[in-house]
Amino acid sequence: MTKLIFEKSNGVDGINITDGDVELNCIDKKFQRNKSLNLPQMSELEVLRHYKELSDKNFCIEKGFYPLGSCTMKYNPKVNEMLASLDGFTELHPLNEDSDCQGSIELMYKLQEALKVITGMDAISLQPAAGAHGELSGMMVIKKYFEVNGELTRKKVIIPDSAHGTNPASASMCGFEIVEVKSNEKGLVDVESLKSVLDKDVAAIMMTNPNTLGLFEENILEISKLMHDNGSLLYYDGANFNAIMGYTNPKLMGFDVVHLNLHKTFSTPHGGGGPGAGPIGVVEKLKDYLPVPIADFDGEKYFMSYDFKHSIGKVRNFYGNFGVLVRAYAYILMLGKNLKHVSEDAVLNANYLKEKLKGRYDLPYDYPCMHEFVLSGERQKEQGVSTLWIAKRLMDENTHPPTVYFPLIVHEALMIEPTESENKERLDEYVSAMIKIADEIECDSSIALNSPMNAPVKKIDETLAARKIDLRYKNEE
Repeated sequence: MTKLIFEKSNGVDGINITDGDVELNCIDKKFQRNKSLNLPQMSELEVLRHYKELSDKNFCIEKGFYPLGSCTMKYNPKVNEMLASLDGFTELHPLNEDSDCQGSIELMYKLQEALKVITGMDAISLQPAAGAHGELSGMMVIKKYFEVNGELTRKKVIIPDSAHGTNPASASMCGFEIVEVKSNEKGLVDVESLKSVLDKDVAAIMMTNPNTLGLFEENILEISKLMHDNGSLLYYDGANFNAIMGYTNPKLMGFDVVHLNLHKTFSTPHGGGGPGAGPIGVVEKLKDYLPVPIADFDGEKYFMSYDFKHSIGKVRNFYGNFGVLVRAYAYILMLGKNLKHVSEDAVLNANYLKEKLKGRYDLPYDYPCMHEFVLSGERQKEQGVSTLWIAKRLMDENTHPPTVYFPLIVHEALMIEPTESENKERLDEYVSAMIKIADEIECDSSIALNSPMNAPVKKIDETLAARKIDLRYKNEE
């Protein structure tokens, strides 16, 4: 037998749950192991130190600047974490009767009411578990709406070329044909191109406003009129909602369906695969199509309602990711009418960075932006350093890299979103780091090409890591 060697294993037993005096008669012999697992052996204290060391190597918002574009990786107030961990929420079983969980249903109902005000929508479902899940649910609502109304030929969904990749994926999963519409010279939806693809087979258009370039779609009212005159619907991707809260809403723009990323815009830990929440809101004529159940109130008691004639049904077990809903509701209550200041500061911070950096990096669309903006590293690539290496060099500056190579309509894209929670001092540090990297590339490109130099893990084969990832422990003999 080949002896396994572990990086951290000193042969000291921790807790042994298979001592000889433990009776195993309750377990069928065929399910009992007959040889050692040969796992690493360490004391409990050393195990704790090992995992603490690993966690220290992770980058997080508490460590440094996190300008990840279109993802709103902002600071989340810790009081919201505390409230979500209250026993009354965490110990509540989802199979309890409505009468035994009035407080939790009340929270969900009041969150729905708050989101109705914030989005302008007439009804909200909290069921979807993430942004893309909200998109899928919203497109299912649109599909069923046209089926119920006998418009079975509406099989097309128009999507701008600057859209998030989940948009065409969500629509395609619902069986829609994707029709791309090009952006104009300002980075906005080209209205003439839209007109050329708009016909009676179009069910909807999916849009983000502001779009992924961080630019507000100034022709949105004209676009919504074109769509509605055609009998089509408008879907609002709420990924960039952080830019407009309190100033406008999807209803005022003419949208019929919207999803929100509570885990981005409304204070929930974001990243690492979850948890998330992607509630969808709809206008009155689509209310009966929402996924169920939906929290309701009859004047005396709160209850979960399933009474929606054309509902697409359940899209999630039980009532969604409830802990995320608690955090979002706490965030909204804490800010109240000051929620608009979130958008104010996010937009101010983004424009500040844009103006500071556009002289050293290319800015394909030089217009006032909203909460994010997109630079191009074309100038640096001509000097031998692509955007990827700029991102890697930033890792040595206690900064998470921004989104790179998206949106696809910008070559060598660097999508930067500072969020509202960063102060001017931190923004200036980021500007200095970006200018320093631009200077280095002009003088000695090898510095960036050998980055990161200070990170726990240096250069890796990213293609191999992505395509042949192996996280399974193998006890090989």
